[in-house]
Amino acid sequence: MSASAPYIQANTNGRLHPAHEPSLSPLNRGFLYGDAIYEVWRTYHGVIFTWDEHWHRLERSAAALYLTLPLAQPAMLAEIKRTVAAFRKAANFSGEVYVRLQVTRGAGAIGLDPALADRADFVLLVQPCPSVAPETLRKGLRLSVATGLRRNPTESLSPAWKTGNYLNNILCLREARMRGADEVVMLNLAGEVTEAAVSNIAFVRDGAVLTPPLAAGILGGITRGLLLGSVAAAAGVKASEAKVRLEDFATMQECFLLSSTKDVTPVAEIDQARFRVGPDTVASRLKSAFADYARTYADTHTAQSA
Repeated sequence: MSASAPYIQANTNGRLHPAHEPSLSPLNRGFLYGDAIYEVWRTYHGVIFTWDEHWHRLERSAAALYLTLPLAQPAMLAEIKRTVAAFRKAANFSGEVYVRLQVTRGAGAIGLDPALADRADFVLLVQPCPSVAPETLRKGLRLSVATGLRRNPTESLSPAWKTGNYLNNILCLREARMRGADEVVMLNLAGEVTEAAVSNIAFVRDGAVLTPPLAAGILGGITRGLLLGSVAAAAGVKASEAKVRLEDFATMQECFLLSSTKDVTPVAEIDQARFRVGPDTVASRLKSAFADYARTYADTHTAQSA
């Protein structure tokens, strides 16, 4: 690790160590085949945010892959707190943190058969939570639509499963980045908008929020769910699911991304389509409402402090 690289704390199957140190066998199936699932949490006001929601999604992903989780929820929460404490001490850091949990099927003889795996492994990674630069909030992100590949269909490898196999997202993002964009917009086989590489996407038309439905083939984002469930209502905004196609961009006044680490992030353009960005937008109101929700959540979930 270079002297300038930020410190990342790791926890492999209960052993605390710097993340740059090796900890898994080269025979680990997560490394060999992407045979793994993961979740990411962040803290708000020092509290692990939406702990239960992310854990239950992890359980759904595990069930879809016929993978047994190595620890029950209370034991994993204890490991996360221990890892965060170790990170704060090693990095002398008191701000908000990012927590990534990856669970693999384990190691074993080389071969695709899941029965070759010995036992599930877990790795926790803790680092400072990434923040959105004020300039990005002011100007918005630039997105580009992937044309070389489409979002993998639910009938093949469902995007609703948060797995360690991210080649579809990586290659689509690479295409967009080659065109100078910050993020990508992926379409499904029917030509409908699905999501970005690591975020859900939403639009504003005539003051109301529209976001692609789960049936389009997307990850059921936690932030997206909160927006549809209570955050939009708290901001006095109507929010619903709707199919979105490229030709619909011209009817949308705003666009934004939704993710656990960066909540609501405005989008200024998708290729030639332009969208409003600024303090007087619906997206800005939603970001403020989300901050209020996170504050209340932290005040009422102090047992998840880390």
